[in-house]
Amino acid sequence: MSQTSPIETRMNVGRRWSVKYRVQTYTVTVLALFVFQVFAGRTGGAVANQFSYQSIDYHDIYAWLSVHHFVQMLVALALIAVLGKLLQLDFGLKLGDIKQGKRSVLIFTAAFAGFTLISHILMRIYNMLPVFDFPLNVGNVLGTLGFQLLLSGPSEEILYRAIPITVLIYVTGRNVSTKHKLTLETIIASLLFAVAHTTWSLSPLSLEIDYFRVFYAFTLGTISGVTYQKTHSILYPMLMHSISNVLMVGTGYLFTLL
Repeated sequence: MSQTSPIETRMNVGRRWSVKYRVQTYTVTVLALFVFQVFAGRTGGAVANQFSYQSIDYHDIYAWLSVHHFVQMLVALALIAVLGKLLQLDFGLKLGDIKQGKRSVLIFTAAFAGFTLISHILMRIYNMLPVFDFPLNVGNVLGTLGFQLLLSGPSEEILYRAIPITVLIYVTGRNVSTKHKLTLETIIASLLFAVAHTTWSLSPLSLEIDYFRVFYAFTLGTISGVTYQKTHSILYPMLMHSISNVLMVGTGYLFTLL
């Protein structure tokens, strides 16, 4: 009957502690990322609340959001500057693999345009088109589409894609692949992005979940995460994010006006 030597026993205990430590470190990092994302969003909201937008955005549909997302992006970029200097991390603020990036953006745009058109045709058939609580005049249309094009993608992709994926890779020292060819860091980043599309409060304690909205955010977030890791650039996910928002919102406007 074989016996485990004291040295082997100590090695096994060391491995278990090593795994436990890595899991704990990863969990704490994910929680820290969540807290930072909430902080960035709340900071953006606090700054945006300091201004009145009635003269330029009477219906309050794009100006507040624009300031919020701009400040949120600045907070995220500040963290990137600090971590980039301290840890020498590359957050993909560069062109990266241009050929792969162009291909990803073109394929995504074509596929999403088809999805958007078909979904709105079905919504028209079943009388489920979105109802807007503001007039679709030139100012409102250009203002909302301008926000979607110029700020939604850059702000959210930096905060919800570039930072979490890069930081989680640093913590593990490598990409953690799953059997479905997705990386764990991409899945975690997408989950954090999905959570950002819920409405919650600690005081009073409440949670509201639009399951389609959460699934939609997780799916598009995963596509963006895969693109980010393939191209080594956050610029292409930014483009894809902004394009998808413009297509979805703009098509909703078009079908409502027809």
